[in-house]
Amino acid sequence: MEVINSDFGRYLEDFKQDTIIKHWPGKTITESDNNLFSLLTMNHHPVHLDQYYAGQQQHGQVLVVGTLVFSLVVGLTVRDISGKAIANLNYSEINHHGPVHIGDTLYAETEILSVRESKSKTDRGIVKVTTKAYNQKEEMVLSFSREVLVKKRPINE
Repeated sequence: MEVINSDFGRYLEDFKQDTIIKHWPGKTITESDNNLFSLLTMNHHPVHLDQYYAGQQQHGQVLVVGTLVFSLVVGLTVRDISGKAIANLNYSEINHHGPVHIGDTLYAETEILSVRESKSKTDRGIVKVTTKAYNQKEEMVLSFSREVLVKKRPINE
């Protein structure tokens, strides 16, 4: 009988500069997702919660909370980028390029910008990436960069 182990995450040696990883699957944002996140984070702006109010604003419908969009896209990348991470060291250049609405499905892709070994510890290194998120219409809605501290492959593997 063949046994196939599904691997979660990548070691430092598995990252190659100038590689693009297309993360799958995407995630469709529901009204419940947006409402729960708004309530958990105390973001009670009516453009996120009040359909009538939002309908009278620029986009004509409820906007998904931007920090939910950011958190969700980071989550979409975990299996491929930070699944074996020791820590996310920083996030930068977070840009919202377009609105996200209830019912939109988000997809993400990440480009590996650089890979380097740690200067202080030999069992790890730093991967710098930029991630872009798109809706189901292939419109970019979010982008950000980050540096991730990642373990090297153990000697016995």
